[in-house]
Amino acid sequence: MNVVLAKTDTGRAVSTSFALARERLPGSGKVAEQRRQAFEAFEGAGLPHRRIEDWKYTDLRALMREVLPLAAAPDAAALSRAEAALKLHTIEGTRRPVLVDGVFAPKLSDLGKGEKGLSVRTLREVLEAGDGPLQGELLASDNSNPMIALNTAMATDGVVIEIANGTVLEQPLHVVHVASVGAPAAMFTRSLLRLGRDVSATLVESFVATEGAKAYQTYDSLIVSLGDNARLDHLRLIEDGLEAFNIASAAVTLGAHAQLNTFGMVSGAGVSRYQPTIVFAGEGARVDTNGVNLIKGRQHADTTMFMDHAVPHCASREVFRAVIDDRAHSVFQGRIVVRPDAQKTDAKMMTRALLLSDEAEADNKPELEIFADDVTCGHGATTGALDESLLFYLRARGLPEKEAQALLIQAFVGEAIESIANDSLREHVIAAAQRWLEARG
Repeated sequence: MNVVLAKTDTGRAVSTSFALARERLPGSGKVAEQRRQAFEAFEGAGLPHRRIEDWKYTDLRALMREVLPLAAAPDAAALSRAEAALKLHTIEGTRRPVLVDGVFAPKLSDLGKGEKGLSVRTLREVLEAGDGPLQGELLASDNSNPMIALNTAMATDGVVIEIANGTVLEQPLHVVHVASVGAPAAMFTRSLLRLGRDVSATLVESFVATEGAKAYQTYDSLIVSLGDNARLDHLRLIEDGLEAFNIASAAVTLGAHAQLNTFGMVSGAGVSRYQPTIVFAGEGARVDTNGVNLIKGRQHADTTMFMDHAVPHCASREVFRAVIDDRAHSVFQGRIVVRPDAQKTDAKMMTRALLLSDEAEADNKPELEIFADDVTCGHGATTGALDESLLFYLRARGLPEKEAQALLIQAFVGEAIESIANDSLREHVIAAAQRWLEARG
């Protein structure tokens, strides 16, 4: 018996969007075939829902309901709005590729002078150039995750950064995603960062919106590989508009003795989800990852992280902080898997949530799966409110209640923010956190 699945209105809308967008998507031949297969995988699964364990707390069928049509390429007015928005988010002393509505904007980008060992190209350029191996790496993904499959199918642009062996970048790379759409629309970006052996680099990603941009969806995917003895400092700042959806993934592979330091902060977007997968492929690698959610209103922020310890003598540390006000909802799911051959693994994870109202919600789900017997692993999770005795102490010395709360919140997230080694980047993050505190009123 043949069973035919009827498409919902949402399913038909997504199929129509993909059909209309195909001529705008870069790449042909094998690239087009990979896109088709990825879209079929997404179409078969649909938007993730709460009956899927990894999406238990972030039901996109209920929260998002539909995938919006692809955003139009930015016109002169959109670029002008994006230029105005960039003034608040520019970090001095960085190389800055800018993507507006999912499309690389050369006039707004500042890549500095050419530097030996550094190559920066656009995704469109690479997919249209016929570089088979690199194209395969860019679009090879796990189609079992429907949102990654959708990104594979619809990725319009992004940046491809390659850093040659032995290169030490003095300036951070700052990739800025700007949403300027006035009507509901979606943007799909995919980027790649490849560090050779003995490379040291810093990558910052910012997601921001122009004035008037609302009800948009951002789908982003980042592929990172670190060669042996390479070091990467990676910052992610989500400051999207409060009606926006930001669904992002990352796939990171670490070589021997590589070091990855990450920091992420969510203070914008109505609904956001970040799902990084980090694979330890070389012995002696280390990951230190810190995250902060600063959310209020009815925001929903989800970080779902997977650490795959596949080889011996590696270490990982996860520190996550969430400050939740009003009826906002923070989710942290941290899963560490230690494979049978990964002896001498040292992995620890701690997540803390600070609830500022009775209706705020935090779901913390740390997990350990250990298949080796000579390891040091642990995890913990706490949830609580502001310390009333400390609040009383500060108010007794003349501070208004909001200022006293702000001081305690800054202290709560300070441990994570202090992990940022670069002074100017740390000050940039502190300024973003301060904007959130001021907006609380």
